[in-house]
Amino acid sequence: MNEHSGDSEGHADERGRVGESFRFAYDPPVLRCGRGATASLGEELAEHGYERALVVCGQTVGSTPAVIDPVREGLGDRLAGVFAGTTPEKRLSTAADAVDALREVAADCIVALGGGSSLDVAKQTSLLAARVRAARAGTRPGDIYAAAGGEFERTGTLAVPADGLVPIVAVPTTLAGADISQVAGVTATPADGLVETATDGGISDPGLMPKTVVADPGLIETTPERVLAASAMNGFDKGVETLYARTATPVTDATAVHGLSLFRDGLLAFGDGSREEWVFNALARGCLLVQYGISRPGPGTLSLVHAFGHGLTRTAPLQQGVAHAVVAPHVLEYVFERVDGRRDLLAEAFGVAKREDSEDVAEEVIDGLRELRDALGLPARLRDVDGPDREALPEVASAVLGDGLLPNGPVEPTQADIETILDAAW
Repeated sequence: MNEHSGDSEGHADERGRVGESFRFAYDPPVLRCGRGATASLGEELAEHGYERALVVCGQTVGSTPAVIDPVREGLGDRLAGVFAGTTPEKRLSTAADAVDALREVAADCIVALGGGSSLDVAKQTSLLAARVRAARAGTRPGDIYAAAGGEFERTGTLAVPADGLVPIVAVPTTLAGADISQVAGVTATPADGLVETATDGGISDPGLMPKTVVADPGLIETTPERVLAASAMNGFDKGVETLYARTATPVTDATAVHGLSLFRDGLLAFGDGSREEWVFNALARGCLLVQYGISRPGPGTLSLVHAFGHGLTRTAPLQQGVAHAVVAPHVLEYVFERVDGRRDLLAEAFGVAKREDSEDVAEEVIDGLRELRDALGLPARLRDVDGPDREALPEVASAVLGDGLLPNGPVEPTQADIETILDAAW
């Protein structure tokens, strides 16, 4: 820590936020959480007036009875079909195939089942389906998909139609925390036939927020442990970043602190080998709470850690949660060296006792993050994962510096700062 860490002026600034006025505009989904909640899917669709659902998921999820069977049973006669074709790449061409499946079974809603990739493809599907619906009679869907590919290649995003979006119900099976979100990642490659050059980007619109999230601990506990552990770091860091974000509000402070506390207790027990029901119940609730209010019209609350995660995964075949496990302690140390970083709230969430010396508090919070990473058996160094070579770190740093989430953070790193953090993580 440097000599400016936690100085009196920084603390005064943080305490001064308590009296600041704020505006919290947010339209969240309905949240259902509890063991066996999947059985309520048909009831939830009926509440919204939806008649026929297409389940969008990956091949593994779609062929795993412990996951897909409760969803089939919960939907009952509202199940129109299953599209088990999503992949971690979140390809636009996959969404085009899902639109064809949606139209074939005449579904009026999508149930996105699985991790963040399936939910992202579901959002792309909703967007493309709206464009097909709005097209002039006689326009071939293939032409609409090709036009979308051209737009995405030019801009890195897709305009979201004001009308006709297919509503989404999210049923998460991981802890990445992508459920209560209005954004989605998108990729496309020439092999998909929609672009001439590989393109990576995303879409964002309040209309893409799921109408309902059904978090069933019984489904989450079916996910392979290594997948669950990695996804958890991504979800957990959403709560961490929400607390020190420039855009934080008392609402997100409250949900993030309580969510992190539940999440952390569950993850430490999970890492210690406990598979009791309370562990997965805590994980499901904690994951929902840390997401609440982070994705809303205007700037959200995710910033540095997620920008590093994006930069690393866009330049190497690295899983997002693994990237978080490696870089998050170093990012947090960088933040605490420059600003207070809401360390008192983070200490409360991490169960750190109050201290007179704010540097001690900061160190204990960082140690707590490392403890969580180690308990989950996740890597601590970039050199130990399938990530970029050390020579490629400047390229990664440039990708991080250009990430749209970076301005939400409490500090403005330079290229050199980012390279220093990456080098420390190496």
